[in-house]
Amino acid sequence: MNIAIFGGSFDPPHIAHENIVNEVIENINADKLFVVPTYLSPFKDKYHLEPKERFELLTTLFEEDKKVEVIDFEIKQNRAVPTIETVKYLNEKYKPKNIYLVIGADNLQTLHLWNDFNQLQELVKFIVISREGYEVKNDIIHFKAINMDIDISSTFLRDNFDLKYIPKKIQQKVKNIWKKD
Repeated sequence: MNIAIFGGSFDPPHIAHENIVNEVIENINADKLFVVPTYLSPFKDKYHLEPKERFELLTTLFEEDKKVEVIDFEIKQNRAVPTIETVKYLNEKYKPKNIYLVIGADNLQTLHLWNDFNQLQELVKFIVISREGYEVKNDIIHFKAINMDIDISSTFLRDNFDLKYIPKKIQQKVKNIWKKD
């Protein structure tokens, strides 16, 4: 069995997240892709949408795709969870032949600073998703690149909320729970 892990804040989930999942399924030989929303990103000090809300949005978004499973492992920890903990949890639970870790190109420059990076590097094969404005190149890791230049981010959406960037399947739910700052 091969698995892929796509973690993140998903605050809010947007069309690029949906496209990344579809591209990874199409381009990577994974039997299951786990979408893992954080309780709180280790690199952030707050969230906009509650963890449970983001989990429910993602579950609705991917409920029809048999290869995708949204898991609440990190949310249940009620704290920021380093990626290595999630990788170890899924490795122990499924004993996969390969673990693919999906990251954005914006993470490449600081990847070596991630918790237990050396062990993480031994356990996973990296899949790097390109993003406009970030070079998909480094000398730290070997990886497979997937070109996905969709110029949208959750940060942009929190600052400039626009439903056109939210997948149609969850637009109404996002509109109903969106908090105005």
